[in-house]
Amino acid sequence: MNDLLTIRNLAVNFNGLPAVDRINLSVAPGEVVGVVGESGSGKSVTMMALMGLVDAPGIVTADEVSFDGIDLLKASPRQRRRIVGKDIAMVFQDALSSLNPSYTVGYQIREVLKLHEGLRGDALKKRALELLDQVGIPDAKNRIDTFPHQMSGGMNQRVMIAMAVACNPKLLIADEPTTALDVTIQAQIMDLLVSLQKERGMALVLISHDLAVVSEVAQRVAVMYAGEIIETNRVPDIFAAPHHPYTEALLAAIPEHNVGAERLAALPGMVPGRDDRPSGCLFAPRCKYVVEACHAARPALAELVPGDAAMRARCIKPLNLQAIDPSGGAR
Repeated sequence: MNDLLTIRNLAVNFNGLPAVDRINLSVAPGEVVGVVGESGSGKSVTMMALMGLVDAPGIVTADEVSFDGIDLLKASPRQRRRIVGKDIAMVFQDALSSLNPSYTVGYQIREVLKLHEGLRGDALKKRALELLDQVGIPDAKNRIDTFPHQMSGGMNQRVMIAMAVACNPKLLIADEPTTALDVTIQAQIMDLLVSLQKERGMALVLISHDLAVVSEVAQRVAVMYAGEIIETNRVPDIFAAPHHPYTEALLAAIPEHNVGAERLAALPGMVPGRDDRPSGCLFAPRCKYVVEACHAARPALAELVPGDAAMRARCIKPLNLQAIDPSGGAR
């Protein structure tokens, strides 16, 4: 099966400083991929670049960004408009600031349907109401004419999801969709996204810093650090036997792994800034396994099993190699 999305060597620079660098990522039709990492690691910028939402002074370059067989780098603005918002849609972190405060939520949903589906009149109104019902907004008939500030954070996020899935996208990007929501609402929003993904068979890229959520939802994970993907693997394998020291450190900091400890495990040091990136491996200054060779050259994101592109790590001394089944996956 051909990949729905292929990104090769994507880079985003602001005033000559790298925000993301050498990003390689693929997503198959119907697949759920988690993208995890600390704040500022480049998760959101990567997906904003895919959507064409990086404004000046940002500069986006790549060897390939293709979606469903279409080269987005060579696509005309008109072609991109037909794809972005229709076949590729995105749910942003802060729904209230992403929605236009001057228009009702119904108006904003109808605008998406008019632009991409060509709906008008009664069919347009009916479809907008159906979408609000599908995302679990009670009393949709009365809610459709309310403004974003009149709704709760959870309800606004449901409106954002309704707008994103309005045109049955093939790929939905959810950028930390539960930020600033309380725990019970977070669970409801994640359940909604998962049910919509399964019902519609769309691919889902879930950007998150919550490893527990990703472990429950995703089939494959890409871990980002300082603007680079440093490890990719299938969900069961990456949690059972991480191959990059940074992934190991992230997992060690999960509260469930610190039961009985006086303090949570912590990673010393700081993520390098865009203008003070070390030579060699970007994680070397914080890595407890560092050797002299780590400072010599920037490691590539290499396959750990020849021919298995799902299992890769950007490390010259990958961890837990003994746990790899030669046929693919962890033992």
